[in-house]
Amino acid sequence: MLGLPGSTAGGFGTITGQGNGQGGREHGQKCDQLPGYRKITDPAHRKHVAKVWGVDPEIIPGPGIPATQLLHSLSTPQGSRMLMVHGSNPALSSPDASRVIESLRRLDFLVVSDFFLSETAAEADLVLPVLQWAEEEGTMTNLEGRVLRRRAALDAPGQARNELWILAELAQRLGSPGHFSADAREVFEELRLASAGGLSDYSGIDWDDLDAGAAVYWPCTEDSKISRTPGTRSGTPRLFLDRFAHRDGKAKLIAVYPDAADQQAPQAGKISLVTGRLLEHYQSGAQTRRVAELQAAAPEARLEIHPATALTFGIADGQRVRVESGQGQVVARASLSTAIRLDTAFLPFHFPGSNNANNLTAAAVDPLSSMPEFKHVAVWLSPVGEES
Repeated sequence: MLGLPGSTAGGFGTITGQGNGQGGREHGQKCDQLPGYRKITDPAHRKHVAKVWGVDPEIIPGPGIPATQLLHSLSTPQGSRMLMVHGSNPALSSPDASRVIESLRRLDFLVVSDFFLSETAAEADLVLPVLQWAEEEGTMTNLEGRVLRRRAALDAPGQARNELWILAELAQRLGSPGHFSADAREVFEELRLASAGGLSDYSGIDWDDLDAGAAVYWPCTEDSKISRTPGTRSGTPRLFLDRFAHRDGKAKLIAVYPDAADQQAPQAGKISLVTGRLLEHYQSGAQTRRVAELQAAAPEARLEIHPATALTFGIADGQRVRVESGQGQVVARASLSTAIRLDTAFLPFHFPGSNNANNLTAAAVDPLSSMPEFKHVAVWLSPVGEES
């Protein structure tokens, strides 16, 4: 509305919660997508990708189900009996986490590929040790849409394996059609071909150009391929410079209205809880809780609450508090702060067990994006134990 998209040093950027969150989407990691932001339901898109993969379009499945629904359907008549998890810790990070753990335990077989024994890996029948980001080759895509060359800086320890190798071996042993490569450059070449003509077109991006330091942004078509010149900018450095990606070139603004239930006054004895991050930790904490300095700085979840609100509930600073919702409960020490609203409390989501904030969150999702409602849950607070 302000005319900023496409302007220098301004405009549109996809700010994701982790490295390569942007690039993963462009590879087709979502359950309703194919590489290049192609739709898995579009016959022409399926035909294009199937040709690159060397398979019949008919064997490409239809849309999957969103992650929250998938996890909560495990081991039910409608759900999967086996699960393979890559680089994720749903036992801690998913909404209604205690129910997810129960679902994982009911599986016939659970495989987890990770480089630490996360809370999810601890539930697995088989754990496959894989490489960290500094131990493998590949690319990443940042919020500008710039594709960055990533190089292995360290040798992998022991018999840890690249996840491309694991998938290629699995495909071979299962007799899967198509070609599965364990080489990052070959996989990138596959992405170039599969994304050609798609919204996030990588076809004009050359591996050697990236090696030489060229700044290349998607969409970058085959026609815009450049010579290997360090510092050269190619592709589309700024999205929506002239128009938006709709037929009429205009943006589409969608009004969002809160659910009527959210507009009701809080019930007596209840307060709104939001979950989020701490400076010291990252995501489910599977890595940062293993760093002594970070763990010492923030060793446990603290319930942040306004002093006036704490007084209402009879809670003192440093006191252990039972936080309960319709899904479960958490026990955390109170940390009084005037920086938080009177009607809201805050818990970080980095901690396991009785500190796991996602024992409280519900599996309700947005009807369009299927994103879970992590940022609001009504809870009861009650002090337990002594102040520390």
